[in-house]
Amino acid sequence: MSFTAQLLRGVRLTLVLWLLTVVVITLPLLGLAQLVAPDAASGSLLRRGGQVVGSRLIGQGFSTARYLQGRPAGAPNLAASNPELAQRVAGAASRWERSGLSTPSGDLLQDSASGVDPHISLAAARQQLPRLVVERQLPQAQLERLLDQHLEGPLLLRAIEPVVNVLGFNLALDALSAGVVFRPATP
Repeated sequence: MSFTAQLLRGVRLTLVLWLLTVVVITLPLLGLAQLVAPDAASGSLLRRGGQVVGSRLIGQGFSTARYLQGRPAGAPNLAASNPELAQRVAGAASRWERSGLSTPSGDLLQDSASGVDPHISLAAARQQLPRLVVERQLPQAQLERLLDQHLEGPLLLRAIEPVVNVLGFNLALDALSAGVVFRPATP
């Protein structure tokens, strides 16, 4: 068999496999996903003023005191015996202590394993409310109600305990400060 014949045979096989894996399998599954779970299939995008500002599924960093802050992101997974892990946790604890939080919740100290965790525990969110009261000049009770509106889980094994989506809460916080009611789409 000549080189040209082998090359054509390889190209034909590649096209057949591409058609099988992309057209025959993937496209119908994407269509089914759009029917069954359209929000998740579209990336669970959150919008403000018609602009996409993020996804409910991907964590974003917030560094200003005017926002609820999530877990540290993007670190390598380190063993408990690794001294670098202790240094990272101590550094995070120092940053929180400088911001006025002497005993932060564990999820505020330890990196997200995926690096993109969009949620924090209810305890971690509540610990940050006093800072938001001062920064936003809003009553604590109003922020507590907003927090209750943005609790997720424990539902369908998505979370073992109630969690708060940081981006969703912060968008609602901005809307509250602007006098607009913002409610996230229910998943």
